[in-house]
Amino acid sequence: MSFERIQRLLKDYNISPNKLLGQNFMIEPAFYPKLSNYANLQRTDVVLDAGAGFGLLTRFLSDKCRSVIAVEKDPKIAYILKEEFRSLSNVIVVEGDVLKVELPQFNKIVAAPPYYLSIQLVLWLLERGVDCAVLIVQKEFAERLVATVGSEEYSWITVVLQQQAEVQLLDAVSKDMFYPPPEIESIILRVKPLVTKPFQITDTAEFIRLTKWLFTQRNKKLVKALTPFICNNYNLTKQAAERLATTMPFHDKRPRELSPKDFGAIANALLQ
Repeated sequence: MSFERIQRLLKDYNISPNKLLGQNFMIEPAFYPKLSNYANLQRTDVVLDAGAGFGLLTRFLSDKCRSVIAVEKDPKIAYILKEEFRSLSNVIVVEGDVLKVELPQFNKIVAAPPYYLSIQLVLWLLERGVDCAVLIVQKEFAERLVATVGSEEYSWITVVLQQQAEVQLLDAVSKDMFYPPPEIESIILRVKPLVTKPFQITDTAEFIRLTKWLFTQRNKKLVKALTPFICNNYNLTKQAAERLATTMPFHDKRPRELSPKDFGAIANALLQ
């Protein structure tokens, strides 16, 4: 039913799915109860549906919680959403980029957002302090979030997420659950911000910036990887930066060998 409805709307409004906007519309409603259950939706919750598309998930969520904020970037599809939910008082449709538009308060996110948005959306939701987010994301991206130290998938986003959130990979979602089908497989991901962090950092922005840089130098010894970062960000000569780098914790290791806690220790030491 969802597939036929989406096809009809595309035809009626003369819309073609836009690859640049990552438009792969979910057509399998059997996943909607799973998303709701994983988010433990309550009647008091206000839920954000980021990249709402034609609002099929939005409509399902509206029966489970107090209200839904459906955000859609494509103006043509946002117009359809507004028409679809004109008579539903607990759905607010917002047109625009979810990371940039002004939004009402919400406490949970349940969505199948465009894949290109995944990293920015996960970092953004942590800043918003939501209770949890249940997202359908690219499987490869999700696996990076829970990667082990030293693995090929281990990256800066692994380190940042493991310091700030509990991340769980749940059900696989095959590509034929979407129209048009994407080229990759997907998975349901649950992210819950941690109340008690596994280690403390002095400055989150600096921690992220340093970690991003070090993973561009993942196979170098830390002294060599850190020296240009210190030069560029702390206004020191190369010689002075190298001397400072040798005083850092784990200076004889390589970034790919460091645990998230190790990255935190280095970031804190740099700010002392």
